Amino acid sequence: MTADLFSGDDSDEDPRGGASPRSVRAPLAVRMRPRTLDEVAGQQHLLTPGAPLRRLVEGGDGRAGPASVLLWGPPGTGKTTLAHVVARGTGWRFEELSAVTAGVKDVRRVLDAAKTGRDLHDRRTVLFLDEIHRFTKAQQDALLPGVEERWVVLIAATTENPSFSVVSPLLSRSLLLRLAPLTDDDVRALLQRATTDERGLAGQVSLDDAALAHLVRLSGGDARRALTALEAAAGVAQDAGGEPPWTIDLAMAERAVDIAAVRYDRGGDQHYDVASALIKSLRGSDVDASLHYLARMLEAGEDPRFLARRLVISASEDVGMADPTALQTAVAAAQAVQLIGMPEARIVLAQAVVHLATSPKSNAAYLGVDAAVADVRAGRGGPVPAHLRDAHYAGAQKIGHGKGYLYAHDAPHGVASQQYAPDDLDGREYYRPTEHGAEREIGARLQRIRALLRRRS
Repeated sequence: MTADLFSGDDSDEDPRGGASPRSVRAPLAVRMRPRTLDEVAGQQHLLTPGAPLRRLVEGGDGRAGPASVLLWGPPGTGKTTLAHVVARGTGWRFEELSAVTAGVKDVRRVLDAAKTGRDLHDRRTVLFLDEIHRFTKAQQDALLPGVEERWVVLIAATTENPSFSVVSPLLSRSLLLRLAPLTDDDVRALLQRATTDERGLAGQVSLDDAALAHLVRLSGGDARRALTALEAAAGVAQDAGGEPPWTIDLAMAERAVDIAAVRYDRGGDQHYDVASALIKSLRGSDVDASLHYLARMLEAGEDPRFLARRLVISASEDVGMADPTALQTAVAAAQAVQLIGMPEARIVLAQAVVHLATSPKSNAAYLGVDAAVADVRAGRGGPVPAHLRDAHYAGAQKIGHGKGYLYAHDAPHGVASQQYAPDDLDGREYYRPTEHGAEREIGARLQRIRALLRRRS
């Protein structure tokens, strides 16, 4: 590969000030890192005129701006990039720490230097803290003096919901900005710009339509992944020989990322066809077909969170009480996907798919709630029986609320024989368990419970 095609621009300034430390063989994703907010791909909801980030960069010294900013979003959506753009745009000193390797001592060192810089030179500091969710409470607490006194503008990045991973004092002092996965159009524009930009491939490589569509699919809304795949594909095109400009075709793009193109359109009919096939294969207990459709969607760049949501629904709709643990597995998988992202999320989703596909099946809960909804919509269901009404407020007992109520824990077998449903629905049975899996035992127990409920004096 020639130095021209893969060289970086050493004239770029580093956000910390001074010459760039980048190698002439810096990765394409590094060379294409935006220098201004206008170059940022996607996230327009955060970058419009008057938006908080733009005010922070363009609003002078920023003393009236936020003391800290929490950037929450999946990998590759621009969290690190935005921190660099803020530092470059404001001219402030830039410090970067990773919660994976930094400790309280590192935090205090940065804060002390920031305080000194502010007091002696009136120069503010941007502290970018990556993966803040990995910091302990004590480590996060160490940031508070610097944030409160505005020694630093803290820009912290996380892939987890900050409400559960960031301490309340820091959360309350921060502007929370949620970053969305890049759209296909965002990624397409980024790839096209990278082929022509002098910092990128400088017009020495072009993408045909099929190759471009393939790289967009594989990106999964991740700019870094898209640019890494483009760089690899450019190398394959150059190695094929000939003079520039080289054209990347679909075969080159496939070979570069070692993944076959999938006949799957995320925005079209095949998207819904494959999603439907996955759910129906789970319902039909064909574990192998289910894994195939899962793999097919993942390889096509489908959002793993979409798949996780579908599995949660399937766990209740198709497995239900035949295996109550299926829902636990599906919910745990959905949470894990949020925590770890791709590519490891495929393993978690596969476990959930195997569990659901091999579980006994019942849609009794699904049919039960729909039957109850149908009755409500038809106007059935009279007043709540008086003995079940709230009797805790003053005067409730005088009008008969709670009178005659039987406390279930005092009754034999823990089942109080009294009417619970409104008069016009008394005796209506919505839930009819099957003989599959755990519902066989549930059905026998429910038969005894219903008999006790109807044994009224």
